[in-house]
Amino acid sequence: MRLDIITCLPELFDGPINQSIVKRAQQKGLVEIHVHNLRDYSTNKHKNVDDYAFGGGAGMVLMIEPIDACISKLKSEREYQEVIYLTPDGETLNQGIANGLSMNENMILLCGHYKGVDQRVRDHFVTREISIGDYVLSGGELAAMVLADSLIRLVPGVLNDESSALTDSFQDNLLAPPVYTRPAEYKGWSVPDVLTSGHEANIEKWRHDEAVKRTQERRPDLLT
Repeated sequence: MRLDIITCLPELFDGPINQSIVKRAQQKGLVEIHVHNLRDYSTNKHKNVDDYAFGGGAGMVLMIEPIDACISKLKSEREYQEVIYLTPDGETLNQGIANGLSMNENMILLCGHYKGVDQRVRDHFVTREISIGDYVLSGGELAAMVLADSLIRLVPGVLNDESSALTDSFQDNLLAPPVYTRPAEYKGWSVPDVLTSGHEANIEKWRHDEAVKRTQERRPDLLT
């Protein structure tokens, strides 16, 4: 999988893409992440990428020219299955969307900033718009990293145990069940006996029942 991230604040990605699972995925050659500074595509001598909105109002808008230049350059080099714009009014990211997108080979993630991007970018370049929740961030960079992380961990070979991703919350419309590790007893608090019984069928039944119970309590909407 290759992810090309377009942003006017590339420094925000220095930490997240060079740590933990995302870093190892790149080291294994399973994932490529390329961060593109939108200002490199500005023809303005001051490298500005934003301007005032037509019609007035507070806030600046990312201009179409540098975004067009960057996306066009990338598309001239390879085919992209999706050009995704991270925006609060996009479809809300969920595990099903992540599962589907993780099958793609090449994607562009466009990070909004300020008051967003010129609408013509959304009309003519963007193929999908995604939000990570009903709230507003200072820009799309954090949202892009959330999306990237949710996709990368699904790429075969990224996780040491590939079955791990299949038992995550939301994969089967259930929240994950409680988990425990050693010691089996701590300050009088014991691990459920079934988990130390070695009886695989009983353990799986317990996990399923606990997942249903937790989902009913916390996210009953998932069961409907």
